[in-house]
Amino acid sequence: MGDLMAAAAWVYTLIPAGAAIAGAAVAVNTRPGPNLVSAIQHFAAGVVFAAAAGEILPDVMHRGSPLATVIGGAIGVGVMLLVKQLENWAKGPVGLLAAIGIDILIDGLVLGIGFAAGPKVGLLLTIALTIEVLFLGLTVANELGESVRSRAKIVAITAALALLLPIGALLGTPIALLPDPILTGFFAFGLIALLYLVTEELLVEAHETPDRPWVTAMFFAGFLVLLLLEEAIG
Repeated sequence: MGDLMAAAAWVYTLIPAGAAIAGAAVAVNTRPGPNLVSAIQHFAAGVVFAAAAGEILPDVMHRGSPLATVIGGAIGVGVMLLVKQLENWAKGPVGLLAAIGIDILIDGLVLGIGFAAGPKVGLLLTIALTIEVLFLGLTVANELGESVRSRAKIVAITAALALLLPIGALLGTPIALLPDPILTGFFAFGLIALLYLVTEELLVEAHETPDRPWVTAMFFAGFLVLLLLEEAIG
């Protein structure tokens, strides 16, 4: 069973990985405007938030392991704050790529944790993270476009970063075999990572441009879209 979930998680990571490469390919040819980028960030934030609240949070609450929840959540907070500090220290393209690489690796880990919770959770997280990683592909291409002239090289670098998704997923899926309290701790970690992604990355960057009502509404559109998908999947 564990091997099947690991295989499923690995295969599903190819979807967001492909989205990252597609985002880079689009960005090297047509630089998206700030309003469109902000709208994508709002929509992605809504989708990821819905996945966290609708799938991971109930799993954490219903397992009845408060100590494991606290420990896993505290580790999640510590790791994400460390990631934030590393991003603040990052200088130049190499620093940026390192920070984004860590983000993508953690995304893959969270996806692996999602498949440990169940196929439905894994599928919905795949949808949520595909949109988020698409934006990361746009970001990488836009930043590298200032120092790297070769479009093919920019897309190749993005593809190399996207490989961290399946690596993270393979690291995350074996936790399905762990005792239930430890599993709860990992779910709490994944929940914190997703909430950090929404509140400290996607929405913060989305508000760097002046707010427009239709752009803000994209957050709620993303939230509702994932809820409808959840209902449709059952």
